[in-house]
Amino acid sequence: TPLGARLLPSLTQAFDTIEAAFAVTRAEDEALLTVTTTFTFANAWLAWRLGSFQMAHPDLAVRMSPSNETVDLRGGEADVAIRSGDGSWEGLESHLLIPITFTPMASPTFLAEVERDLGRPVEPADLPAQPMITPDDVWWDVWFKDAGLAVENRPRRSGGLRLDSQANEGFAAMGGQGFVLLTPDFWQNDLEAGRLVQPFAQLSTRGFAYWLVYPPERRNLPKVKRFREWLLAELAGDQPAAAVASASAGGR
Repeated sequence: TPLGARLLPSLTQAFDTIEAAFAVTRAEDEALLTVTTTFTFANAWLAWRLGSFQMAHPDLAVRMSPSNETVDLRGGEADVAIRSGDGSWEGLESHLLIPITFTPMASPTFLAEVERDLGRPVEPADLPAQPMITPDDVWWDVWFKDAGLAVENRPRRSGGLRLDSQANEGFAAMGGQGFVLLTPDFWQNDLEAGRLVQPFAQLSTRGFAYWLVYPPERRNLPKVKRFREWLLAELAGDQPAAAVASASAGGR
């Protein structure tokens, strides 16, 4: 119609403008990867490694959002998440990153002082009487039980330093504040450098691990694929391959 003919150029220009705006939005979204991760994984592992990912992918900006709270991945709060658990989150694809094990550690100076006072090497049964960081952590009971101690009889300390993340606990231990439960995979550099020592071979677990998770429809998004491949490769370089095998699943 004549009216349609007159409106067509304006409508075409309007649709072109809308399409261009969507294209810019898509490009901006594809150029930014938002990763939500627990405070412990962020501070003890990811923050130290993320630079190598940025160097390998300079076209992709990464926003790391540390949080221990539940995040709505489908609602767009983040592209991917790193969380601790058993890997079973309904409607999400998950890849095993690091099994969570834990064991007491301390600074070499602190351990030497304790053993000097004891007059012998420290034993698991000695720890409850020594300064312990976050002594009411339930994982202490798990470790003591695995070490053969009667958990119900161990002294409960009302004092002691209490911190909110393994990263802060590890730094406090390096400062000589006491024995602390740590995940060895996060602290290998400090153990090798002598900033921390692990006095016992006993490792304990509650069956949890750190996982990379995201909605399955994002599996092949270029930015998600690049981050997943980099993350698994980095971890494979840290641990035996069997400990870093990726696994898909529905659903400290």
